[in-house]
This record gives sequence, C-alpha cells and structure tokens, in this order.
Amino acid sequence: MADLRQEINRRRTFAIISHPDAGKTTLTEKLLLYGGAIQLAGAVKGKASARHAVSDWMELEKQRGISITSSVMQFEYDGYCINILDTPGHQDFSEDTYRTLMAADSAVMVIDAAKGIEPQTRKLFKVCAMRHIPIFTFINKLDRDARSPYELTEQLETEFGIGTYAMNWPIGSGRDFKGVYDRASGKILSFGEAHRGVSRIQATEYALEDTQALDELIGPSLRQTLEADVELLDGAGYEFDLEQVRQGQLSPVFFGSALTNFGVEPFLKSFLEITMPPLPRQAAEGLVDPFEDNFSAFVFKIQANMNKAHRDRIAFMRVCSGKFERDREYYHVQGGKTLRLAQPQQMMAESRQVIDEAYAGDIIGVFDPGLFAIGDTVCTKAHKVTYEGIPTFAPEIFAAVERWTP
Repeated sequence: MADLRQEINRRRTFAIISHPDAGKTTLTEKLLLYGGAIQLAGAVKGKASARHAVSDWMELEKQRGISITSSVMQFEYDGYCINILDTPGHQDFSEDTYRTLMAADSAVMVIDAAKGIEPQTRKLFKVCAMRHIPIFTFINKLDRDARSPYELTEQLETEFGIGTYAMNWPIGSGRDFKGVYDRASGKILSFGEAHRGVSRIQATEYALEDTQALDELIGPSLRQTLEADVELLDGAGYEFDLEQVRQGQLSPVFFGSALTNFGVEPFLKSFLEITMPPLPRQAAEGLVDPFEDNFSAFVFKIQANMNKAHRDRIAFMRVCSGKFERDREYYHVQGGKTLRLAQPQQMMAESRQVIDEAYAGDIIGVFDPGLFAIGDTVCTKAHKVTYEGIPTFAPEIFAAVERWTP
C-alpha cells in the first residue's frame, strides 16, 4: 500500500490550454525538453524541413502549424511522473479540448502578453470553472512588446472573477525585456541574447538589494520601477493561499518566454510543488478515492488511425483509482462485459510503448475494437463504479450556406 500511495502521490496530470497562437504547444515542447523527454525542441511553425513539435504529430498539424487533436505525453522530472494533455486551441476542435479537460487535475492557461485574454481562452476557462479545476497562468512572449503586467493581471481578475498572485514579475518587455523578479527567492533572473535559441540555458541570478549590479544590468530607471512594483505587489496584491489555488479561486501567474526557454524551468518547478496529486472523482456510488486499491478508469477520448499502417482505434483512459496491471481481467460497466487489456500503452504524442502497469493519474491507451464510447467506465468487477458521463456541449456554427435563387 505504501508503494501504491507513493506512486500516486508523485503523479501530476494537467492540461495546457490557450487561444490559438498564444504559445501553448511551444511551452509544451519546452517542458518536454526540460524533462529530458526530447533532446531538441521542435517548432510549431517553420520551414518544411524544420523539426516539428512532438505534440503536433498529425500531417495536417505539421502543414498548418496548429494543434488539431489533443496529445498525451508522459515523462519523469525531479521525482515526479508528469502527464501533459496538450489541447487544440482553435475553436474548430474545441469539443476535443472540452472532453480532455475532464481528465485533468489542473490546467495551465497560456496567454499572449500582447493580446491578453482572447475568445477561446474565455470558453476554456468556463469549462475549468465548471469543474473547479485549479488554473495556473503562464503569460508568454515577454520577449516581444507586451501590455502592462498590471493590465494583464487585472483583466484576469475582472473577466474571470478570480484572484491572481504573481509568482514572478517582468522587467520590461520586447527589446527592453531584462528578465523577471522571482518573489519567492527575492532574486532577479536575467534575460540575455543567449536565451534566443532552443537549448537549455540557466538564467543568471541577481539579488534585488544589489543596486549597483542591477543598475549596470537593467539601468537605474527599470530598477526603480521594479522596486516600486515589488512594494505595491507585497502591499496591495492578493496573499498567496494554497487552498484557494487548489479550489480554483486564485491563479498563480508566471511571466516568461517559451520560445526562448526563459522562465520555463522555474515555472515547471513551482507548478509541480503547488499543484496536487490525483483528486477524488465523482461516481454514481459517491466519491472515489484515488489511493484505494481497486482499479477504475474512464474513457475520455477515442482516436482513430494513429498508426498509418493499420486502421486502428485507441481509447484514451484516465486512471482514477488504484493500480492498472497488464493482462488482468477488468469490467466494462456500460457493455456489461469482462475484458482483458493485453496491450496498454503509454503515450508520447503518436509514439507508443506497451506498459505493464499504471497508477491513478496516468493516461493509458488501449486498442478499441468498437466496444468503447466516450465516458465509459472500466474497473475491477468485484468493486464496480460508474463515473459520471462527460458533459456534452452545444454545437457551435462557424459558417452558414444559403441557397441563392435568381
């Protein structure tokens, strides 16, 4: 039991959401880079010969430079087992994103620092709020001209009705972007030209009290502005409250630049410390504790033709409790059948690896012979549970065709 609890406690399962082109897939790539899951970060948009993002594995995604389908990626980092759900930002594929959010314990909302909150961001936030999913905000593209950080955080508070707590604070933007002030350590992480590549680079730290060094680094004007900003944040900003974060009432805000790697690893470390392991799930029989011995999971996505050589169908399952073991018999509640899942798979976008076990919080893929439907429950037969169905969303019409009669 101790091993089971330890394994589940180190799971972190989260979705990354945003409006198109805010940098969501780029951030995902850099998290994979820092986690050691890939050796070189790919580009979401670029030349035909360029390396494409791992999470954008479909041919159409590579051609259009957008995410079309949700990708599942698992990797290890600093003792944690991380399950990332990279979702499409474009409204054409929002139903896929809505379903995928049902499988996440928290969400990272990526916002373009120049554009602020955009229409698709609002829709996705509402889905998170409906489930009380904790939301962490990464304000991206500080290496370009951006809005005032006060304006961006105020927009979050006003439009979403939640509090914000700036975990770090930007110093300038665009050509004048000098770095960020980390509020927890009291240090400044310096941004330089070296960060404009795709390799892993450690930022240089400076103490806020070292005025002489800071004047040389960012100039007296930016230093004085930063000191005033820090004083205002400490005196008039929201207090950090972990319980409010976990209830979805307070969003920790991070500033950085995913494209240049700046601020990504500090964000990842803080996020993993603050966010929670797998949460209890509501079933018809009541709340199901993720740490209980009995395995249970629900299907949140079915993807066809992931393997070009075969017309396969993969059912994606979120493990909600206990431990899954390969080749054991489990019960399909809606079908009323016992089945043996012989080739469960761990995902890295379209790459797959057969696994022997998985724990609550993990996402696994199993071959679907046409048996599964979205929202189905799979569990141990001796302890049946039925998870609540995944909500459906009203169809959205993006274009209309009218018949013209001369």
